[in-house]
Amino acid sequence: MQESREIRELPELLPGTCRIIPLGGLGEIGKNMLALECGQQTLIIDAGMCFPSEDQPGIDFIVPDVTYLKDKVARIVGIVLTHGHEDHVGALPYILRQLPVPIYGTRMTLGLVRNKLEEHGLLETTDLHEVKAGDTVKLGVFEITFIPVAHSIVDAVGLAIRTSAGTIVHTGDFKLDPTPVDGKITDLGRFAEFGRQGVDLLLADSTNAERDGYTLSEREVGLAFDEIVRDAPRRVVIACFSSNIHRFQQVINTAVRYKRKIGVLGMSMVKNMRTAQELGYLLIPESLWLKWNDLINLPPEKSIVLTTGSQGEPRSALARTAVGENQELKLEADDTVIISARTIPGNERRIGNMINHFFRMGCKVHYERVSEIHVSGHAAREELKVMHNIVQPKNFIPIHGESRHLYHHADLARELGMPGERIMLAENGDCIELSAKGLKRAGKVPWGSVLVDGKGVGDVGHVVLRDRQHLAQDGMLIVVMGLNRQTGELISGPDLTPRGIADEPETSRLMEGARYALQEALSKVSIAGISEASVLQDITRSSMKKYFKREIMRFPMIIPVIVEV
Repeated sequence: MQESREIRELPELLPGTCRIIPLGGLGEIGKNMLALECGQQTLIIDAGMCFPSEDQPGIDFIVPDVTYLKDKVARIVGIVLTHGHEDHVGALPYILRQLPVPIYGTRMTLGLVRNKLEEHGLLETTDLHEVKAGDTVKLGVFEITFIPVAHSIVDAVGLAIRTSAGTIVHTGDFKLDPTPVDGKITDLGRFAEFGRQGVDLLLADSTNAERDGYTLSEREVGLAFDEIVRDAPRRVVIACFSSNIHRFQQVINTAVRYKRKIGVLGMSMVKNMRTAQELGYLLIPESLWLKWNDLINLPPEKSIVLTTGSQGEPRSALARTAVGENQELKLEADDTVIISARTIPGNERRIGNMINHFFRMGCKVHYERVSEIHVSGHAAREELKVMHNIVQPKNFIPIHGESRHLYHHADLARELGMPGERIMLAENGDCIELSAKGLKRAGKVPWGSVLVDGKGVGDVGHVVLRDRQHLAQDGMLIVVMGLNRQTGELISGPDLTPRGIADEPETSRLMEGARYALQEALSKVSIAGISEASVLQDITRSSMKKYFKREIMRFPMIIPVIVEV
């Protein structure tokens, strides 16, 4: 577990008051999770994950810390999902083990969630409830209306939540796309209807609050695909997020237009496409999607490959293809690679390295900076202004974004005439109370990040990360010695095994010097002084640290292994 904060008990919640408690997604991209408390009941909105940064080696992803909610599980009426992206549903398999509560979401969102829960053996024990955009559902003291919004995934919704403290509108991730792939636009009329009735608090997506104007329509990506595939002389490989159903449909439409077949690499993408097809959200002509062996035997100019790995994940199909390690897919000069996804902060270097590998192969590479092969699913400033103007909230908290995004969104609200005292910038763990008097801070709750590494959840903390960083930066030296337990006599070694310290012939020189330095240090200690293995280990670490600092100004991890006989 990382960054967890232990905070004092909160004051008693007064009647006519609702608490807003973000547990993730504020001051960061991803890991979105927010709790609403009203009376003696709690409603959770989303449960997402995020990717690790470069200073978190070996970590697969990160999920919110739900310590605050563990002893309140009986009060939780459910988790409501706004859409099926990983940064909103990816933490569910880990959180449900601690908070076994009902889940509410639209048909496609639950379809993606079912795949995830099945992988983790939780599907049979999880209570899933399907809702439709436009439905109103009563969960305890909360009355929730699901409002359709356009996003980069089908079946996304915003929420209007009636509470004893007033009406709270949560936009979810949205944009005002006038020509979405599925024809389903953001229902501004429904948002405006709640605005006319009175909205006490707006919680709105801030991801693109820095960007002026409007976000381009998803159909622009389809036009870019058409142009690139039309001119591509050989195989085309397109990488995107495994839940981007709209993007899949654009690829399928382009494949049909230019008489190419498609193949898919990546189990999560295959599952999600099958689910979307079964639920009627993805239209795939018969015989277009081929089994992999059939596709790879086609002439290269007759195929399009859809794959995961748009973030350069080290073991993804695309990353392995870039370095020639993927036995299923080998690329050659004049093949075309399209990376159709936004670069998530922290992934810039590995994506850049992957792109460079493809260029070295002679491939033609299209990515966000040079081609219109990706458009955002989030509202830019002019769209945010529209949302604020039709909802006309009494109070506002910007959500979903790094600190700069939240600050820009708060400034936008001020530009539209909202008084500064009605706008509150929050951080994860903040407890904010909404009442007829407005917003006020009421302290903080335990919050933080839980690191997931393979099957380990929360068992990797600062010490493990520090050691991994140490190994990555300076390498390590294993020193093996045999010690006579009775006499303290050194009967074998020291044998030195370096890893990641230097290349040959420098390594041989350093090891020769290190062995001499260690023997000299041991010679200055009496036999009785080293009769304990722990003392010998301390001498070894100390002398080796001094030696490597003097020789190369590096500090490899020293691992003494003492065999007592």
